Order: sequence, then structure tokens, then C-alpha cells
Amino acid sequence: MTVKMDIKNLDFYYGNTKALKDININININEVTALIGPSGCGKSTFLKVLNRMNDLIDDTKVEGTVLLDNENIYDKNVSVEELRKRVGMVFQKPNPFTKSIYENIAYAPRKYGIKNKNELDELIKKSLEGAALWNEVKDRLHKSAKNLSGGQQQRMCIARAIAMKPEVILMDEPTSALDPIATAKIEELIEELKKKYTIVIVTHSMQQASRISDRTGFFLMGDLIEVDDTSNLFTAPKDKRTEDYITGRFG
Repeated sequence: MTVKMDIKNLDFYYGNTKALKDININININEVTALIGPSGCGKSTFLKVLNRMNDLIDDTKVEGTVLLDNENIYDKNVSVEELRKRVGMVFQKPNPFTKSIYENIAYAPRKYGIKNKNELDELIKKSLEGAALWNEVKDRLHKSAKNLSGGQQQRMCIARAIAMKPEVILMDEPTSALDPIATAKIEELIEELKKKYTIVIVTHSMQQASRISDRTGFFLMGDLIEVDDTSNLFTAPKDKRTEDYITGRFG
């Protein structure tokens, strides 16, 4: 399996507080890697480290290496803007801009220089098709994205990420605000997306991790306790703490 991102000896600090401790994990290309663990254990912090979203928070520090195609993303020569084009992010709550569906998806490509209307039209169609949303919204592209249902808004946010042609898509609990039907649609979409993209998903649902991921990492108190093929981790965990968590003894 080809490694897309390789994280070695990663420590992360908020001020003097060490939030992540010596994290080592490979993210494989065209796989879904799920991150599970109790609230506050470092999953979302780790996710944000992967595209330097934590740069936006004062008094944080990263030690160790985060390689994307063997290049350290924390190297001083790396453009954070370029990095975030390659490593896209979908957040917990759908966050559409107060604009039309079309303008939501066109916003970033325009900013990066795509001005031709035909090119934009094609990109928006492809992005919405990629997010399994085109057929539902093709007749109302110029209506407000705020009128979409929660599940549709989240798929539109995925389309917005796809429009930048990323290589990796990070998802931070993307279905936690959605009902079961919308959740099922997003899960089907993730299955489809991994054919083209590498996906890392933080999920509070172990059932979701077991359904959609190829590999799963279990975080606890800032430590990555164990990472393995998902079926192995859920059926034969190597660490007692993992076993206690997935059998509901704590968390």
C-alpha cells in the first residue's frame, strides 16, 4: 500500500500543555483512515495538524514530522495556501456561505484564478456530481445554499472541498449533526470518494468507523494507543485500553 502521509514522532502543544504525544501513523493512499476515541482525546487536534489549521491558533507548537508525499508540510518553504488546496477539510457542522450553491463552490476556484465561466460551470457540475448532489440541485444552483437540508449542505461542503482538486480530504465528524438517512448518504459518498481521494475521518461513532474505514486509530488522552486494519482493531485489539473502549467499559 502506498503511503500518502507519514506522521513521525509528532508532539503538539497548546502553550505548555502537550495535547498530542509522540504520534506515529501512516495514512495510505485511496483508503479511509478513521480516528476514534473519547471526547477531548486529541483526534480533532491531530486532524487539524494535517493541513496546518492549528496555525490559526495562537501559542501552539508542533514537533516531529508530517510528510505529504515525502515532503514535510511544516518546512518553512511550504506554502500553507498550496497545502490546504492539496489537503481539504470538511467540518462537523455544515458551513455554507450566505451565497448561492453555485457561488459557494465557485468561490475558492475563482480566488485561485479560474475566471472562465464555461470552465467554472463544468467544475461546479463535476464537483456536485462527485458529492452525489448534482441531480438534487441542478435546477436551483442560483438559490441560497442555506435553503438546502442539513445533509445536502454537508454534501455541498464536500463538493466545495472537491472543487479545489485535493489529494487528501479531512473530515471532522461530518455526520454528527445529521439524521440517519443523511448519514447513510454521506457514508455511501465516502465509499465512492476514496477511489479518487485519500480520506481521514474523525468520528464519534465506532459503528461508522467499522462500516466505512480501512484502518482505524484509537486516541486516548493525546496518545495514539493503537492503529490497525479496522477489522483487526475491532475484533482483536492488541491493547487492553482499546478493548475497554470498544466494548463500552469506558468513554
